[in-house]
Amino acid sequence: MSAHESMEQAEHAEHASGENKKIALLIAVIALCLALSETLGKGAQTESIAKNVEASNLWAFFQAKSIRRTTVQTAAEQAKLAAPGDDAMKAAVQKQIDDWQKTAARYRSEPETGEGTEQLAERAKHAEEERDLATAKYHHFELASGAFQISIVLASATIITGIVALAWIAGLLTLTGVVFTALGIFAPHALHLAL
Repeated sequence: MSAHESMEQAEHAEHASGENKKIALLIAVIALCLALSETLGKGAQTESIAKNVEASNLWAFFQAKSIRRTTVQTAAEQAKLAAPGDDAMKAAVQKQIDDWQKTAARYRSEPETGEGTEQLAERAKHAEEERDLATAKYHHFELASGAFQISIVLASATIITGIVALAWIAGLLTLTGVVFTALGIFAPHALHLAL
């Protein structure tokens, strides 16, 4: 092998080494983006599950209050129909009917504690909205993570194959992942509204 050929091989190896360093840096950046989207995705997933449990609990409490209210109202209506004949008994029964009606009204609306059926329904709906928001964020972060994972594979394949087009595709997919991450953070319902 001549000195000239050795020099050309050394220059080629040095050039390839420089390209590989750039690809390695690209992979490191993509891996960082992947870690961020995975962390954000797990947080959104946890929040979605927590809000779903909260909404379910509130709806169960709502149902329990509704059943209690219906039971008390039914008892009051039955007592009205079966009112005894003497005045003392009628007064006692009427007092009990009034108490049951007050209880039924309190079960319907109890703003002081937020535990009337009206307040429980509002709280449950709010928890469902927060759950839906967290779920929308989670879906965007999952799409971003997928894009970042594919980008890492393509960038790694560039080192092995030397096909630079794979690095460009990896870069485009990375940008796609960044867009999905940004949508998850700033506009989780944007794509859902557009569809």
